[in-house]
Amino acid sequence: MKTAVPPAATLRRPRGRPREFDRDQALARAMEVFWSKGYEAASLADLTRAMGINPPSLYAAFGDKENLFIEAVHRYHENVRQSCPYAGEPTARAAVARLLTELATLFTDRSHPAGCLAVMAMVTSSTSSARLQRMLADERANARARLRERIQLGVKEGDLPAATEISALTEFYAAVIMGMSLCAREGATRKSLLTMVETAMRAWPPSPKRAARRKLAAAA
Repeated sequence: MKTAVPPAATLRRPRGRPREFDRDQALARAMEVFWSKGYEAASLADLTRAMGINPPSLYAAFGDKENLFIEAVHRYHENVRQSCPYAGEPTARAAVARLLTELATLFTDRSHPAGCLAVMAMVTSSTSSARLQRMLADERANARARLRERIQLGVKEGDLPAATEISALTEFYAAVIMGMSLCAREGATRKSLLTMVETAMRAWPPSPKRAARRKLAAAA
């Protein structure tokens, strides 16, 4: 006895095609394109080629180029935060020194584009939308806030003088980070960036605790 063949209608494929790519991997590749070229110079062709997808798939998964860029910037900042949890260092000075040292390594790592994606985004997206500009400004503000909080804690714990100008010190080291990124983009080596770190840390205010110990030693 022959098996009955189901009607054609019962053989229809379920609606919607499954995604043919790994979204996280595609986002990581897009992040590197933006990191290398900047937002405005990264074309749709550059992005889809690197991500291994076609434009309709990009739009379906991420919305558009701007949304893709915003996700890429958020991913970058999250990666940096996870790779450098500097706030847990025992002193504010040690925390900032670790942050700068880790960034010197990150900015010159040859496994990805040189410098900082966030700095690259800032200098290459001056004509982008107000929404994108706000996002970049918020990310910079959040990074400064974390740095400021650690410095402020250092004052509270006595690692820094009570009269320390916290905002000025925060802006100084934020400027050092930006300078390190730009130097890395121009080909600076890890060794040269670490020299910058050493020089920048010489500007750190003297520890009240250390100064007190020196006075006691001198009086003994």
